[in-house]
Amino acid sequence: MPWLALLLVAVLALAAFALAMHRRARALRKTLERLRNDTAARLEDERRQGADAERRRLLDDLHDDIGAKLLNLIHSLERPEQADLVRAVVQDFRDVVSRSHQDACTLLQALGQIREETEARLDACGSRLDWQQSPDTPDPDLDEQQTLHLFRIVREAVTNALRHGHATQVRMRIRAIADELLLDLTDDGPGLPAPGAGAAGRGIAGMRHRARALHGSIGWEAGTLGGTKVILRFPLPAGPLPATTGRV
Repeated sequence: MPWLALLLVAVLALAAFALAMHRRARALRKTLERLRNDTAARLEDERRQGADAERRRLLDDLHDDIGAKLLNLIHSLERPEQADLVRAVVQDFRDVVSRSHQDACTLLQALGQIREETEARLDACGSRLDWQQSPDTPDPDLDEQQTLHLFRIVREAVTNALRHGHATQVRMRIRAIADELLLDLTDDGPGLPAPGAGAAGRGIAGMRHRARALHGSIGWEAGTLGGTKVILRFPLPAGPLPATTGRV
């Protein structure tokens, strides 16, 4: 009958319309959910950026205040080793301040900065740096933590050479052996106090901790210049490495 056919067509049309509306509603729900998630993520990112900016501002203000006072203290000290200790504190403080927004660094860039800082420290104390870096030293990227640990280990080793070894000369050798970087620092002083003795012991414990953080090792032995030799080994990040061999 014609009216039955018309009814069937109407029912099918309504069913098709209902299905289309259901699909549209589902698509709208997905769009709203995506917009809600995107908005929440954007708000969280803005909150985090605002907190980071405020933290950097506070650290910068703290650096300007305390850093200036420490620098004034350096000029008031008569003994070079005391002034050098304050310089090391200033540099460590700068590391803490800059750590949250430090740029990426390669190994050779880090070594160049370490050499510049060490030469300045030794020169201020009337000592000399003998820097021996292999010309085929690789240049992989270091992340912020790797750079910071390397700086702190070398800085503490130089501090010990000056404060406890009263070194007039420090030799630093850097070379790659297989997939490791080998860095040794030797002074011409009488040697370090026994491990665990006072501030030197705490500094040595910190150096061991940082060497482990680099997945490497650190050791001390009698130096060829008559003082103490500090030997740091740690695996280099992935990248092209020279095929070399050698001994400490």
